[in-house]
Amino acid sequence: MSKTDDMIERALSAEDRELLARHGEPGYFTQAFGLFRGPQGGVIWLTYLSSLAAFAGFAYAFWQMWTADDILVSMKFGVLAVVLFQCTAIAKSFLGARMESNRSLRELKRVELQVAMLRDAVSDDARTASK
Repeated sequence: MSKTDDMIERALSAEDRELLARHGEPGYFTQAFGLFRGPQGGVIWLTYLSSLAAFAGFAYAFWQMWTADDILVSMKFGVLAVVLFQCTAIAKSFLGARMESNRSLRELKRVELQVAMLRDAVSDDARTASK
């Protein structure tokens, strides 16, 4: 942790720490399976299933390349295997980028929660001071 994180941790009350602990960082598998829900869930399912199909095609093309007797046929299947593997890699990188974007949004929401809690505390202090 950095000095800034340490200063923030010291400034939080016990109630704030408990609230932020409840809204902490979920695990990797929770984040990964969370991609399939929400407004973009259909796109994620389509991307994932396309990636699986591309990988199956890659495996088939690679096997055909490996077992081909003719060099031209082997090269054709080799090129197809490379293209399908690249499709799989692009789909996986899209899913990874989406997971990182969700992570950034979750952190932004935590900051919004802290600001709202601070605003409520300041308004409560102002009300008690005016009475």
